[in-house]
Amino acid sequence: MSAQEYRHIVRIVGNDIRGERKMVIGLTQIKGLGYMFATAILDILKINANSNIGNLTDENVQAIEKVITDPIASNIPTWFLNRRKDIETGADLHLLTSDIPFTLRNDIERERITASWRGYRHLSGLKVRGQRTRTSGRKGGAVGVAKGGLAAPVKKGGAGAPAAAATEGTGAPAAAATEGTGAPAAAAATAEKKE
Repeated sequence: MSAQEYRHIVRIVGNDIRGERKMVIGLTQIKGLGYMFATAILDILKINANSNIGNLTDENVQAIEKVITDPIASNIPTWFLNRRKDIETGADLHLLTSDIPFTLRNDIERERITASWRGYRHLSGLKVRGQRTRTSGRKGGAVGVAKGGLAAPVKKGGAGAPAAAATEGTGAPAAAATEGTGAPAAAAATAEKKE
């Protein structure tokens, strides 16, 4: 095979595949084609799975695209397909590339609109298929007891307010200065400083 026939990039079903990749691995770069599906395609077309994908001729590329787009016509069994008995058409389909997330979003949206149990679980962001949620599937941060500090914030100006910050530099405790008066501890500390 001459060097002119070798292609560094081969385009199959809208995907650019590098020519140095092996045939099976190159076909699995197409979203929707797995290793087994790629092997089945190469077996049907009698293409060497160990050769590089850059060695494919135009006829081979067209034959591969034909099998990928219409696998049932190429005698690939229906259980090999990734969307059997489509809910809208009832046909056996094999989805590729951007059709996969688009169809998935439509399926979830349909379940939400019909207000099915699966739809409610999707709306809430919870597990859909009956898994346990007590210990697994947590998405937020850790939940526990807050470390350090007070349990609840104390209001300023109250009779029982802690006045450790207000008694800077003075040796007298603020609780003794404000005992029974109800005055703020800061005012008592400034009065002591003036005297």
